[in-house]
Amino acid sequence: MIQVEGISKRFVQTGRFLRGKTVVQAVSNFSFTALDGEVTGLLGPNGAGKTTSLHIITGLLSPDAGRVTIDGMDVRTHPRVVLKTMGCVGDSRGLYPRLTARENIAYYGRLHGMAAEAIEARIDTLAETLDMRGILERRTDGFSQGERMKTALARALVHDPRHLILDEPTNGLDVVTTRRLREILRHLASEAGGRKCIVFSTHIMPEVERLCGTVVIVAGGRPVARGSVPALCEQAGCADFEDAFVRLAMPEKTEASA
Repeated sequence: MIQVEGISKRFVQTGRFLRGKTVVQAVSNFSFTALDGEVTGLLGPNGAGKTTSLHIITGLLSPDAGRVTIDGMDVRTHPRVVLKTMGCVGDSRGLYPRLTARENIAYYGRLHGMAAEAIEARIDTLAETLDMRGILERRTDGFSQGERMKTALARALVHDPRHLILDEPTNGLDVVTTRRLREILRHLASEAGGRKCIVFSTHIMPEVERLCGTVVIVAGGRPVARGSVPALCEQAGCADFEDAFVRLAMPEKTEASA
């Protein structure tokens, strides 16, 4: 279980063409809980604070206030222990282009202290689960978006983490690959897949509707609503989830069009 309690983060921008300093409040008093065996979606427009929040959860950034606990352990005070329980897939993927898919995955296994035999066994399992046997021995330079996503996901899962963090993983994917990714995430969150705790960041509403049990709507660095898709539609008084999102995340636009 991941618990985010009142985190805030601001950045100070300076530069030749800026007069003085500009303070950007990226995240402000953000709280939510992601449960085991469920996909929790962070839904919001670009610039809403989703990526900054995920960076705080994974320990890449320290919050100015608040804290994040993973299964009761504070990310800031137990970073090494917590990171062993996490797998992360960032939007940039960050694969090493000169390495094959197998080598990319194995390298991360070694970073997590896994034995060579355990790594190879795990790669075989992931190759079957992710349908990527045909690309294992190819260098990742020149991979399609779907092939890169599969490799990045396998790399994040090589140590069989209990928690999986994905930052807009469907960006640039075609319809078939997106559907396959949804199937994989549903399996990972299920009993058969180990009831993993998955946090999924996106600005694409159909993905949330089809995948997430709980949705946290984010706007201006703050959570403005949370619940299941039907509950959010009921809260907004809308039958359509897109209309509900606009009403909850951007009420000024709703009032302007009324």
